[in-house]
Amino acid sequence: MTATTAAPATTGAHSRRLPVTDVSMVVLVGTTGSGKSSFARKHFRPTQVVSSDFCRGLVADDENDQSASGDAFDVLNYILGKRLAAGRLTVVDATNVQPGSRRRLVQIAREHDVLPIAIVLDVPPGVCAERNSSRPDRRLPAHVITRQQRELRRSLKGLEREGFRKVHILRGEAEVDAAEIVIEKRYNDLRHLTGPFDIIGDIHGCRSELETLLVRLGYTLDRDEQGRSVDAVHPEGRTAVFVGDLVDRGPDTPGVLRLVMGMVAAGHAICVPGNHENKLGRWMDGRKVTVSHGLQESLDQLAGESEEFRTRVRAFMRGLVSHYLLDGGNLVVCHAGLPEKYHGRNSGRVRSHALYGDTTGETDEYGLPVRYPWAEEYRGRALVVYGHTPVPSAGFLNNTICLDTGCVFGGSLTALRYPERELVGVPAEQQWYAPVRPMHSDAPGAREGRPLDLADVAGRRAVETAHHGRVAVREENAAAALEVMSRFALDPRLLAYLPPTMAPSSTSRREGYLEHPEEAFFAYRHDGVQQVICEEKHMGSRAVVLVARDGAALEKRFGVEGPGAIWTRTGRAFLSDEELTGAVLDRVRAAAERAGLFEELASDWLLLDAELMPWSLKAAELLRRQYAAVGAAAGATLPKVLAALEQASGRGLELGELTDRQRQRAVDAEAFTAAYRRYCWPTDGLAGIRLAPFQVLAAEGANLAVRPHDEHLARIDRLVAADDPKAPILQRTGRLVVDTSDEASTAAGIAWWEELTAAGGEGMVVKPLASLVRRGAGEGRPGGLVQPGVKVRGREYLRIIYGPDYTQHLDQLRQRSLGHKRSLALREYALGLEALDRLAAGEPLWRVHEPVFAVLALESEPVDPRL
Repeated sequence: MTATTAAPATTGAHSRRLPVTDVSMVVLVGTTGSGKSSFARKHFRPTQVVSSDFCRGLVADDENDQSASGDAFDVLNYILGKRLAAGRLTVVDATNVQPGSRRRLVQIAREHDVLPIAIVLDVPPGVCAERNSSRPDRRLPAHVITRQQRELRRSLKGLEREGFRKVHILRGEAEVDAAEIVIEKRYNDLRHLTGPFDIIGDIHGCRSELETLLVRLGYTLDRDEQGRSVDAVHPEGRTAVFVGDLVDRGPDTPGVLRLVMGMVAAGHAICVPGNHENKLGRWMDGRKVTVSHGLQESLDQLAGESEEFRTRVRAFMRGLVSHYLLDGGNLVVCHAGLPEKYHGRNSGRVRSHALYGDTTGETDEYGLPVRYPWAEEYRGRALVVYGHTPVPSAGFLNNTICLDTGCVFGGSLTALRYPERELVGVPAEQQWYAPVRPMHSDAPGAREGRPLDLADVAGRRAVETAHHGRVAVREENAAAALEVMSRFALDPRLLAYLPPTMAPSSTSRREGYLEHPEEAFFAYRHDGVQQVICEEKHMGSRAVVLVARDGAALEKRFGVEGPGAIWTRTGRAFLSDEELTGAVLDRVRAAAERAGLFEELASDWLLLDAELMPWSLKAAELLRRQYAAVGAAAGATLPKVLAALEQASGRGLELGELTDRQRQRAVDAEAFTAAYRRYCWPTDGLAGIRLAPFQVLAAEGANLAVRPHDEHLARIDRLVAADDPKAPILQRTGRLVVDTSDEASTAAGIAWWEELTAAGGEGMVVKPLASLVRRGAGEGRPGGLVQPGVKVRGREYLRIIYGPDYTQHLDQLRQRSLGHKRSLALREYALGLEALDRLAAGEPLWRVHEPVFAVLALESEPVDPRL
């Protein structure tokens, strides 16, 4: 705690600098009329100041109504708590001369683990009285200022004892006027350091293993004249980060300290304290500690060092900060782990958790405390890297990882390369210290915890995406998605991606057409996309295929053993027959193996976007109820209607127009029946099934969805060619590249579409060849993502969608609104990319599932299903 008192001000005195921590609670203390509000306005933003007068006005319409003070301070404390919870600097503008009022403020600061700072404006009573008399809205009895001044005098010497970490006292008007607020960063805020880092687990005096690990990581050791390591430098400028517990138990605590202190002093390393440094430091400060858990080994070894070295060690340990925020807040390093609410905060509670973790209050059979599994509940954005609790092997759990792999106990010394998320380890040279209990996974290992929790998806949510900003999910849509996920979806651990909906091209004004390629080509040309790729639409249903190279491949990343999975756009298992699903996956796996895709992509699993045919394989019930029923009804009634009309015409009735209209209806109905039947054919096991992959979405460590489409299709062609030639199930996707700025090229694209649809095909999808494309703002268009693809469906396929005689109502259908569908397509596309980015980055599955779940929720938004 620091109390500062200004020297008496003199004329022309320099400004007085008052350090204020960037995330803290600043309490202004002074009598009425001392100038607190003016001081707050001068030095802080209006939004940072919470005034008791303002709150009094909120609840009573009168800032001077003292009878409303109780309610006013309830409001003030509530606002204060909300701002501090959000990590915002907040200034309390009230008299605060009474210990009771300050006590509550200090309590609120402690509840939110921020520093309470007092700034006292000690202005003479006469000045305060004169200022109050000049305010017609404030008529205070003379004794009020006298009483407040008396309370202020009593408080000045005790502010530190009340819990204020910094106290600045300004005496007189001149000092108040000369004051300058200086915002200081917290000691633990190193967000400006972005790495790359090599984060090293608990060393416990194992100096030789540390040197071996640093060399393996690429560092060059620097030795003194006695051959002792005193620094280590990485040629690529990487920084080592030590998670604490450098000392105790092992054979060479001084050697570890000499090396680590040298690296820190040279700027080549960062270090946080462990509980063992904390205990050793207290012993070196002369405080009473119990010599146990390996401390005696450190004391004996340090006794052989010089007094100068021991002094350096003592100063080094005193300067260690409990935890650090690094890389823009994306990385937190501490010794024993830290829940998100403590990141970047300053309090004894935060330091205690960073050093020791939290316990359940129980002890195990070895007499050691049972640690609370905070990491299983962690849902923070930052990766938390820690040590403290030995585990057999390091592994990620909910964006946390424990690096204490028990080197001193005969395990290994482990480092995490960040941001690569690669683990590097060296085995212990021997067991240097026998553990009290066997190493087991108190701190979780490679297994993910539960991939989704109700709190992750319930209620209104906003998902941050790299390509489309914040995507909001309504509460009612989240509820619908939760029901689908909990009742119908396959194992959520496998659901790494859901494909987005796709918007149709703009409505065509061509005679007889609702959709036509020229609108798609024009729209992309308008968005600045010169090259597009046209891909044929297959007669099936969208399917996502996750295929594993072997039975254990998925367990490592997804926590589920098996050959993989095939699912629909809503996350349901595509095929109800598990044996048939396995057979399809076996064929895909074998083809990928022969095509060399696993080796090429350095992955034991692949995620594919595909179309599974026939349509009747998934939509048989829909075909029977909706499409076949319409065709059957038309076939049963229209011939009789035509026969009756012809008989009436034979009797001389003028029914030519009506008869022609009914004949056209019969033709349309026949065309409708022929159209949907193209999507139905019998299957028997694998016989009759066709799978048409068109994109390799992801592999281990890679989001491939952003790669150009011709690159995808080249891989897919190899995959299809590697299928069993005797009974192939993989089908090639036809494609044509079109230059939207070239008339001949667009004409060729239109001709290709006409050829596809004339042969009974569904149509085509037009996509930017480069895949992920952003447009700049201007020329009457907003900036942002370009549609990843638009579908252009053929006339006969649209007959299935809009009804047999839809061509008779094109004028009405051309009024369809596409804005919502297009917005939905972009939002779902961005969410899908976000899920794949997080999957590629090795983030925990609950983070991957957050955008996946949002896609499923957006599917509940009301939109014309025919679009």
